[in-house]
Amino acid sequence: MMTQMGTGQLVLAATILVPLVGGILLSLIPRSFSGHARGYALGISGLVLVMAGWLWANFDPTVAGMQFEIDVPWIAGLGTAFHLGVDGLSLPLLFLTALLTCLAVIASAGINDRERQYFTLLLLLEAGLSGVFVSLDLILFYLFWEVVLIPMYFLISIWGGPNRAYAAVKFFLYTLAGSLAMLAGIIALYLATGAKTFDLIRIAESAGHLPAALQTGIFIAIAVGLAVKVPIFPLHTWLPDAHVEAPTAVSVLLAGVLLKMGSYGFIRLGPGVLPAGFTAIAPVLAVLAVISIVYGAALALVQTDLKRLVAYSSVSHMGYVMLGISAGTTAGLTGATVQMFSHGLIAGLLFLLVGAVYSRAHTREMAAFGGIAKVTPILAGGFVFASFASLGLPGMSGFIGEFLVVAGTLPVYPVLAMISAAAVVLTVSYLLWMLRRVTFGPLNEERAGMPDISGSEVASMAPLALLILVVGVLPQSLIGVMQTTIESIVAVLAR
Repeated sequence: MMTQMGTGQLVLAATILVPLVGGILLSLIPRSFSGHARGYALGISGLVLVMAGWLWANFDPTVAGMQFEIDVPWIAGLGTAFHLGVDGLSLPLLFLTALLTCLAVIASAGINDRERQYFTLLLLLEAGLSGVFVSLDLILFYLFWEVVLIPMYFLISIWGGPNRAYAAVKFFLYTLAGSLAMLAGIIALYLATGAKTFDLIRIAESAGHLPAALQTGIFIAIAVGLAVKVPIFPLHTWLPDAHVEAPTAVSVLLAGVLLKMGSYGFIRLGPGVLPAGFTAIAPVLAVLAVISIVYGAALALVQTDLKRLVAYSSVSHMGYVMLGISAGTTAGLTGATVQMFSHGLIAGLLFLLVGAVYSRAHTREMAAFGGIAKVTPILAGGFVFASFASLGLPGMSGFIGEFLVVAGTLPVYPVLAMISAAAVVLTVSYLLWMLRRVTFGPLNEERAGMPDISGSEVASMAPLALLILVVGVLPQSLIGVMQTTIESIVAVLAR
């Protein structure tokens, strides 16, 4: 009989293998099956969500190290292995990936062109994203990092908007260039440690003893690739174009999970592997993070396209994540990690709402709306709820993350912390301005017959709204999972 630990290992591996194999099988199924592709993908992604929930329920939050570990040799000559595991940092992101993928499948009801290929790519994207968060071997980590690039490129370039080719190529070139810089850093790390392994745990034990200058050089190369994915100013320009052109469900995964790959990598490979290198460039990252916060919010304020507004708000909110990481304090890192999870929920909900109004009006220009609360009260209420969550209203998840980031940054970078706190005024301004133009005021007669939210849309949005409230009211339900891991990372930086 399989032990509980054996079951955990099996379930963890399945969170990658089930969507990977499921996606491949879907691509091989006859074309006549296309009409059932969404139901098939929903079954696969729902199964992965159940498995991620099982891992959460059986995770021991008092243990700082990895749990449910699998370590199977892969390429002996290179010292690589199929080494997987989760800790308090990676588990919430694995669950977020499973949740948003499942909801993205539900939200893909409008896809009626090449369904098999679309849902195949969505499942492969889930496998790649999950793989990034649970890989404990740098080659495996890099492999999954690149796997994500391919389905995302095709999802934008085939099912995207009018300028999809431009947006997809820009996304591909930016992230590929960043990935190559990161690969150079990983190879340099492998050679510098002399450990003859790409095992993240063993390399972390050796890399911490490297000279500070060498750690800094290696981490700068890795940081370039991570910064593109976050994205942090000035490497953010691919994001608004990708968001505007991507289908709604893809935007949900792009903002909700893909951006978290970069911030996750900063924590995992910075303080966790190259603490001296991370400490050396942390002030630069903190300055760029605050520029991202202010610049992203200022640009969101002048947008006329709803989706572009949400995209620039993501640049601003991910700036808070990077500021908390740069501070390197317990509160800062906890706030950053909570903000990563919270932004995935809130941005996902906002993009689903934008997709809902676009499917009715076939435009995202805010000037084309006005007063929709009179005809679509539930949809308008969703916008109000998501906007309040995004601006950090107490009682919602956004407040907890941003408050902890500012509190954790204040002792280290007091001026930057105060600027980031003051930037909330910009966030409040663009969100209230958006609500004023879209949901309130005189009704635009062209929207008089606009239908309210559908049952399928409620099914995709309600879980996100519920979790925003749960994390906001009971933050320890999330912080408790990550607290021991965060404390162990801060202890490494304090040595």
